[in-house]
Amino acid sequence: MTGDDPREEPRKFEDEASGTAADAVAVGDEGATPLRADGGAAGADDVALDPWGSSTVSDYRKLFDEFGIEEFDDVLDEVPHPHYLMRRGVIFGQRDYRSVIRALQNDEPAAVLSGFMPTGDPHIGHKLVFDEIIWHQQQGAEAHALIADLEANAARGLSWEEIDEHARSYLLSLLALGFDPEDGDLYRQSENREVQDLAFDLGAEANFSEFQAIYGFDGETDVSHMQSVVTQMADILYPQLDEPKPTVIPVGPDQDPHVRLARDLAERMRFFKVSKAYASFELEADERELVAEFYERLDPAEFDDEQLRCVHVAETLEETPLAELGVGASTLESVLTKLNEGGMEPLRPRTRFSDRRATEDAFDALIDAVEGEKRVYENHVDAFEIDRAEAEELAREIEVENGGYGFQPPSSIYHRFMTGLTGGKMSSSIPASHISLLDDPEDGYDKVKSATTGGRETAEEQREKGGKADECPVYELYAYLLAGDDDEFAKRVYDECVGGERLCGDCKEQAAQLMKEFLEEHQQKRAEVEELLEEADIELESPRRR
Repeated sequence: MTGDDPREEPRKFEDEASGTAADAVAVGDEGATPLRADGGAAGADDVALDPWGSSTVSDYRKLFDEFGIEEFDDVLDEVPHPHYLMRRGVIFGQRDYRSVIRALQNDEPAAVLSGFMPTGDPHIGHKLVFDEIIWHQQQGAEAHALIADLEANAARGLSWEEIDEHARSYLLSLLALGFDPEDGDLYRQSENREVQDLAFDLGAEANFSEFQAIYGFDGETDVSHMQSVVTQMADILYPQLDEPKPTVIPVGPDQDPHVRLARDLAERMRFFKVSKAYASFELEADERELVAEFYERLDPAEFDDEQLRCVHVAETLEETPLAELGVGASTLESVLTKLNEGGMEPLRPRTRFSDRRATEDAFDALIDAVEGEKRVYENHVDAFEIDRAEAEELAREIEVENGGYGFQPPSSIYHRFMTGLTGGKMSSSIPASHISLLDDPEDGYDKVKSATTGGRETAEEQREKGGKADECPVYELYAYLLAGDDDEFAKRVYDECVGGERLCGDCKEQAAQLMKEFLEEHQQKRAEVEELLEEADIELESPRRR
């Protein structure tokens, strides 16, 4: 920052406190340990994840139950040198992020990718994603940042002239914040032939009914919009084209439908499915759990046999009341049918390689590569001396050697929506709600000074009861941006607010000055990286312009 440091102990102003509630992230009570807020953008009624809408989340905890997103706190202690957005709970959720953490810890290949749809000027909400990409790059991950120009044109109807203008602005801010283009990859969807070819392959594994269920597409949805979804799936998997590797996609929770579909498609593109099995025939997941339970429970000696056989388990299941089995009648009926057809076949745990879409050469290579006892069937191979993890690695190795992708399901991390300065979700379409990274620094100062706060009705009440920092867009600016890496400063702002020592006028003055300085510094850096952008390996003007 330039000039006097506004983070020094603030002056105390006699000013009325004001504002409406809007959820924020708080910094905690013990040292620099952050607290976690439970809320999101004010005014949301439920969880609605729409990649092209204006999704809001009233309670981020619902995402853990409804969509299988896991808490970031579960892995925070394992992250090397965690970013302040992680420490303060701004990054609140994750899917399968441990695979990326392990790669970073062990200096193994890993990647980060996120894209930007150039529909307007980049604002401070977008800075969250910029920071996440840059942090992963600094930790050693391959960094990829893309301009989602096909999506902007197909889903939002922007002209190529508009797209080019906004794309340049996003890229300048990304470089100004520290992205290294010499050690990273910048591209446009429309100019990346590898992405387009991969999208074609992925499209063969997706169908309209699936898009209808996930995105609400109907008979009026144009084909280009649907194609843009497949292109985004290709973007997400693109970092693994050179080799399979743990890859993280930093997004807001509204983009989770894209992540889930990409994970599904990554699995469908695999040559082999690796699973646990107990006999030559296939069991569904709930059927397999039931058979596994009784395999562990039963002793073959009870049946005067040296081996436990299918009929033994079938007989026991038939004698066990359904209420004690924990499965439905249809599941039990299916299991009994398969076990009785298996007859005297011994039940033995084994690791199964099922042929999904393998070439004949790849299937033969797998058979040759599996060591020890094995059974070869028409569409699968059962191995008795290899564990699940080893089998997964072997299957991926054979696939890649035989021309397959070998994708690992992409991981993801999720950050909270920034609350708008006027309350509700920060929106590019509401100028007063956000601060553009291109705003005149004086305008940024004024917007913060005019922002809604989480203060009390009067200064006296604020001194008595303390402010509501957890419901204040201005405090959120400190936690997300203005305090930078200084947890102690963010904590002091929080403690002074809730303790009644800090009044809103003083707090907004300090935040406004910090915002002004940030914008001045950022825009100066944008000017400095102009030449760097010109030299970067990315088309700045689309050939599609007419």
